[in-house]
Amino acid sequence: EVQLVQSGGDSVQAGGSLRLSCTFSGISFDDADMGWYRQAPGKEREAVAAINAPGQTSYADSVKGRFAVSRDNGLNTSSLQMDSLKFEDSAMYYCATTHVDYYPPSLDTSKYNSWGQGTQVTVTV
Repeated sequence: EVQLVQSGGDSVQAGGSLRLSCTFSGISFDDADMGWYRQAPGKEREAVAAINAPGQTSYADSVKGRFAVSRDNGLNTSSLQMDSLKFEDSAMYYCATTHVDYYPPSLDTSKYNSWGQGTQVTVTV
């Protein structure tokens, strides 16, 4: 059974930073992309960032230069470092995994098969 357990959500002032983490089990970590998504109330879930097994990354335009995704294949974890946070970054954030490695890493929601429980990020002004 694939399990993804998230941690790190919080409330922070605009301009601040947060780091989200996701630990995976039940899959071959070396054969999967790890993705980060977010969903704000009343909006569709949107891709934020993704990283494949070799460490290539993809980012949504809205977070480029501010967010950084990473992974530790030995620990089966992925992290999302979020800097210069804006009010509009407030959302529930989810980690997810594909069961195939994509080149470049995929931001397509339909490619992701397993999801974490979500963690809330609130940015105040």
